[in-house]
Amino acid sequence: MGKATFHFPRGFLWGTATSSHQVEGGCTNNNWYAWEQEQGRIIQGQKSGLACDWWGGRWREDLDRAAEAGQNAHRMSIEWSRIQPEPDRWDEHAIDRYRDILRRMFERNMTPLVTLHHFSDPIWIYEKGGWENPDTIVAFESFVRKVVEAFKEYASIWCTINEPNVYAVLGYTMGDFPPGKKDIKTTLNVLTNQIKGHAAAYRAIHAIQPRARVGPVIQYRGIAPKHGWFPLDSIVASLQSHMFNNLFPYAIRDGKVSFPVNLRLPEAKGTMDFLGINYYTKEYASFSLKNSSELFARRSYREGVEISDNGMIAVEPEGMFEALKWGLQFKVPLIVTENGIETQEDGLRRRYMVQHIHQVWRAVNFNWPVKGFFWWTLVDNFEWERGWTQRFGLWELDPESQVRRKRPSADLYAEIVRENGLSYEMVEKYAPEVIEKLFP
Repeated sequence: MGKATFHFPRGFLWGTATSSHQVEGGCTNNNWYAWEQEQGRIIQGQKSGLACDWWGGRWREDLDRAAEAGQNAHRMSIEWSRIQPEPDRWDEHAIDRYRDILRRMFERNMTPLVTLHHFSDPIWIYEKGGWENPDTIVAFESFVRKVVEAFKEYASIWCTINEPNVYAVLGYTMGDFPPGKKDIKTTLNVLTNQIKGHAAAYRAIHAIQPRARVGPVIQYRGIAPKHGWFPLDSIVASLQSHMFNNLFPYAIRDGKVSFPVNLRLPEAKGTMDFLGINYYTKEYASFSLKNSSELFARRSYREGVEISDNGMIAVEPEGMFEALKWGLQFKVPLIVTENGIETQEDGLRRRYMVQHIHQVWRAVNFNWPVKGFFWWTLVDNFEWERGWTQRFGLWELDPESQVRRKRPSADLYAEIVRENGLSYEMVEKYAPEVIEKLFP
């Protein structure tokens, strides 16, 4: 192909993604704060602490840097426990603070994508059983109405629930997230209640803001059979992919859950104006009788691929294309709401970035309805049960001093955003090791 530029459509959204508990600091009234206080829950006993000190005001400089780098959008979340610290009390000061953040985005011509639930629950919800309790559906709808009424002047794209599949599986099957349970029946109950919560939020938002765009965010985990010739590998890969990737979006497309139980949810049907897709990696499943808790599958990475520092992410850029192809079946616009890699070695981050953005361009070039791309994340943040051991940011953070240092990947992303495309010169400058893969 030689020297060329892969351009994106005019109006394509380019941004970074963050979530409240991971960046704000001082979130002491939710289930994750309580989880951090329990011994052995977070790697190395680390705590979120000040996080990125956004609640203390550092959001201003971080979002200004994003805007100055050309980003025309930002995905953020609203911390439920701040807006509604008690069942019968709303915190208007917290609402005003979030309004300031959204206003600053508006003034900088940045389109907000606002996530209404990103893993964290108010402690009073948690103590009543969280999403195991159907009363949470009603409480969530009330919270959503309050937030949308407060911020409708500045926001019209709403992500209802971030990665309900991850929330349910890690919290109720694997036990790595609060409340640390390991019960598949409870997992399915939680997912069902989140489907109902999403549907209630969807209708509440449209009642307040008829022209809003509302959708869920699903983490798509590429799961393929390790040995395509072995039927049992294909069966367990298909089963795992369906349970993790498909159950939630199929329910809100069709109004029913057909596997592993038959359950009709007519109120959920058609409650999706767009689909947010979080893609990080792809895995290969092989049949294993020893792994009954994981549907008789053992998952591994393909030999020879680059792996992230903590072994959580393999560089499988073709999986991004597969994720977007999977999203086509829902017949709605698609947004890559998260993509990134945890590494201290910024060269790996840059190689990962250009290869995955190239795959997004491939999808756009097929005229698929991909409307935006959000890198995870703007600045290193608190990564849930993995604490500060994973570094995803374009900007490096020292959580003790709160000093930010720009990584070369931040300059690369800025060039991509400003060009609205990925060029030969950019790859040659920032990731020359993969230039022949992208420009053969």
